[in-house]
Amino acid sequence: MSASDGKNLFSRLIRRGLVGQLFLMAALFGPAGTLKFWQAWAFQAVNLVVSIVFCVFYYKRDPQLLERRMLTREKIGVQKLIMLLVRVGSVVCFLLCGFDYRFGWTRAGLTPVPLWLTLLALVLYSACYFLFVPVLNANRFAASIIQVEAGQTVADEGPYRFVRHPMYAIGLAMWLCIPPALGSFVALPFAALMIPVVIFRLLNEENLLRQELPGYTEYCRRTPCRLIPFVW
Repeated sequence: MSASDGKNLFSRLIRRGLVGQLFLMAALFGPAGTLKFWQAWAFQAVNLVVSIVFCVFYYKRDPQLLERRMLTREKIGVQKLIMLLVRVGSVVCFLLCGFDYRFGWTRAGLTPVPLWLTLLALVLYSACYFLFVPVLNANRFAASIIQVEAGQTVADEGPYRFVRHPMYAIGLAMWLCIPPALGSFVALPFAALMIPVVIFRLLNEENLLRQELPGYTEYCRRTPCRLIPFVW
């Protein structure tokens, strides 16, 4: 990567990071109606730190992979719809956590999220970022959109020996950590709705890979489980 390309990538990372942090602040503190939402501050701090560590690591180690992870425009019609559902679901989930803090739905209707569970959710959320490392090391073509590049080969090492979509499995685990990290049980069932959306996405992705990626059909036979080893 040239110096100009590196500077361009760095500036895009900064812009996206700032936009993401501003979105989190608006989506959490706005509905909460207060800046005393300590779980939101904790989540935002953890998210910022692990994101910076992750980006700096791959900026130095593999900037081309980081470029792939920053792609946003899906090329396949059904995947555009799926990603729209993901984005809308993300916004609604964060808004719901904020409103839950303001109106106390979890505290009044269920039971307050205990401190230990909030802290555990934050730790697990952070750990999931680092679980991405062996996945990306095994698959440098792991873009954030569905595509097959020239020269791409089947990833069947590392975590890919056990499940065909370890990145989705980790992503879902992170997603389910968000409501308890933000002190909300009410938002947890809504967050779980992301599971069928991701399953729909990966099934559609597999259809493309079987058609366009040589050796993928054989890989599916060798590795029958998609998300959870020995289960599915």
